[in-house]
Amino acid sequence: MTTWTDQNADRPISLTAPSGIDRAAHHRLDEAWLAAAWSHPTTRCFVVSGGQVLIDETPDGRTELVMTPSFEAPLTEAHRYFLGTDEEGVSYFALQKDALPGRIDQSARPAGLREAGLLLSPRDVGLMVHAVGLENWQRTHRFCSRCGERTVIAAAGHIRRCPACGAEHYPRTDPAVIMAVTDEDDRILLGRQVHWPEGRFSTLAGFVEPGESIEQAVRREVFEEAGISVGHVDYIASQPWPFPSSLMLGFMARATSTAIDVDGDEIHEARWFSRDELTAAFEAGEVLPPYGISIAARLIELWYGKPLPTRNFV
Repeated sequence: MTTWTDQNADRPISLTAPSGIDRAAHHRLDEAWLAAAWSHPTTRCFVVSGGQVLIDETPDGRTELVMTPSFEAPLTEAHRYFLGTDEEGVSYFALQKDALPGRIDQSARPAGLREAGLLLSPRDVGLMVHAVGLENWQRTHRFCSRCGERTVIAAAGHIRRCPACGAEHYPRTDPAVIMAVTDEDDRILLGRQVHWPEGRFSTLAGFVEPGESIEQAVRREVFEEAGISVGHVDYIASQPWPFPSSLMLGFMARATSTAIDVDGDEIHEARWFSRDELTAAFEAGEVLPPYGISIAARLIELWYGKPLPTRNFV
């Protein structure tokens, strides 16, 4: 029996709230339109480098993505990515550079999505997720997978074309399942990956394999990692996760067995928790919750019935 309340259930998952940005994909191949949009005085842009952007605090206490008019932007013709327009017609671009620009006022700071995703507005988060995803793909797919020739950027950053064989390559998104598994006693199964710090527990997760449904992936991953068999599977929500290129598909799953047998390769430890046991473990510092930005935290909250502790764990 879940104790999740309607009030908490309406809380949006990080990185998924409506951004108010229309990606306007029909403009990506229109070079004349893109040139006009770039030169418009209202256009705003920001630099992305190594998955980071510059953020800054406003006088009223908000955190914003540092953006500049396009005419003040650093030069980068080849790595300029069109992200879309807002309801007022403002166009947004991301510029991929080898390093973030310095700031004369020294108030801005670099931040990745795990930090910025909890601080920025839905608009800024949406722009950042889009830009980081494109940057990750662009940096790792410079050569044609068909013939090996260096590819060139097209469609305002959303296609790479091969001048040798004519192949077109599109940004990669890898579907991954992530699941909160419960048993007949309404306990939750949490695991600790081998490279995580002592006490950090989260839901199990894994990539969907070729020719596999997402429900099949849930059952396979849970059995492979923890030796637990799963029956009924319910889809809950999804979350873009550009670390580097995943789409997390969240599920609640019901276990049909309870004997844990971890694989030792990905999962070092797995445990069943009742709500009282998990609360006591949080309070004693024996269990550290997953990052607040992740869909894992929301899946656990669906079962837990209230928000998880919000301390900043490293």
